[in-house]
Amino acid sequence: MIVSRPAYYDRFRCLASACPDSCCQDWSVQVDEEALALYHRLPGPLGERLRSVLTREDGETVFAVENGRCPMWRGDGLCRIQAELGEQALCRVCREFPRIRHDFGDFAELQLELSCPEAARLILLSPPEPRLTREEPDTDPPEYDREEMAYLKQQRETLLHILSDPALTPGEALLRFYCETSGEEITPEGPGEIRPMADFFASLEILTQMWPTLLTEAAPRPLHPLTRSLARYLTERYWLRQDLGDDWGKGGFIAACCLLVSALGENFLENAQLFSKEVENCAENIDALMDAVYDHPAFSPENLTALLTNS
Repeated sequence: MIVSRPAYYDRFRCLASACPDSCCQDWSVQVDEEALALYHRLPGPLGERLRSVLTREDGETVFAVENGRCPMWRGDGLCRIQAELGEQALCRVCREFPRIRHDFGDFAELQLELSCPEAARLILLSPPEPRLTREEPDTDPPEYDREEMAYLKQQRETLLHILSDPALTPGEALLRFYCETSGEEITPEGPGEIRPMADFFASLEILTQMWPTLLTEAAPRPLHPLTRSLARYLTERYWLRQDLGDDWGKGGFIAACCLLVSALGENFLENAQLFSKEVENCAENIDALMDAVYDHPAFSPENLTALLTNS
């Protein structure tokens, strides 16, 4: 199979103790069975400490969060497991994050996840470049509809071309992107409303108090230049997902996310990273947002088109 990745993928290096928003805080880390077996048989003080902080949550084994942080996160900002046992002893989540892999059976795509500050910097600041590829042995036969996948791949290339067109402003590019996905031209009435959209995001599951506070500051603003990069990232990550709805739904989802992040103020990179941490890392939030695109007034074609036209 062909495995592709963004050109910036190989440039990622964990900032470790220098990270401004460590992945060792705020969320419970799921522990896979292989790591769990290692931790259960590990002798000495580290083994005892590990077993004391393992707990069950929603049917999964996780590290219990203590004072908002992973109990293995040392005061110097480094992981005790990695420091004492090496990277190979980390659970899968910690070893791979923020690297993600979308495996489609006969091809796979690698990406970095925006919720990591250093990954966000690479994703949003790197210019568009051809993806790099390598070959791997085939795995299971693909379960997707081949004709539908060929259509989605071609459409994704068209959308990425629109988003990268230097002749268009960020607002013009995202508006053309949205019209392409919806298949129709909509004449907006009025400037559109961002506040109901921010209120909807505030109703989702919240991870940090920073997020709802930031959402109160949402206001109509010109789209930030980095909105192009955010839209490209979301399109590359989600467009081939056949379980996420139709073209119109995914187009509305991407347009709404870009509008919201741009409405949160000047710190676009930090705001985009926090958005990803709060929304993309929660499957329930993604599902709720996709449902809202179809039935919530804040995500209606009329409101999205009005906001994009006036951005």
